[in-house]
Amino acid sequence: MPRWKPDAGQRLAVAALDLFTEQGYDETTVAQIAERAGLTRSTFFRHFGAKHEILAAGQEMLSTLLAEGIADAPDSASPLDTVALGLDRASGAMTEFNRNLGPRLHAAIEANEELRSRSAMKSVAMAAAISNALLARGVPPAAAQVAAELGVLAFGAGYLAWTDPSRDADPGELTAYTHAAFSDLREAAAALR
Repeated sequence: MPRWKPDAGQRLAVAALDLFTEQGYDETTVAQIAERAGLTRSTFFRHFGAKHEILAAGQEMLSTLLAEGIADAPDSASPLDTVALGLDRASGAMTEFNRNLGPRLHAAIEANEELRSRSAMKSVAMAAAISNALLARGVPPAAAQVAAELGVLAFGAGYLAWTDPSRDADPGELTAYTHAAFSDLREAAAALR
């Protein structure tokens, strides 16, 4: 029998978001999160360095997937087309678990100034990953930055739409939502000329 259950990280995330919703982020302790998940504090710290890290779990992987999708794009692809491929790669990795946590995650972030600031920094990190991947392809810096910002906006809008609790029980894949958001943003940018 394994010493630790393999779903401990997910159990901790669910417990934390439940507690953040019930009693607020600031009032929730690591001990309460571990107890709610049926785990120990030491197990919590094997998965997360602090409670705010629960809300950013997967951020590094998301940035990596975005950059890999861009790097793997055909040489003939435009900067925006490469960003679309990066969005496809990152969106394709999101699961039902991510979708189910979305509304609670959004509510926890919106209810706390510190978490809103951390969320903004998460967006900056995603934009940097996209921009750096575009720069590595030889895209000029200004174009790379604009394309990166559009990619971050599209991912955020797509994720919010995908996790909207008023949607049907099976909203499909996140990729369709990020595609639609990115398409809308591309049209809006083109209309600015």
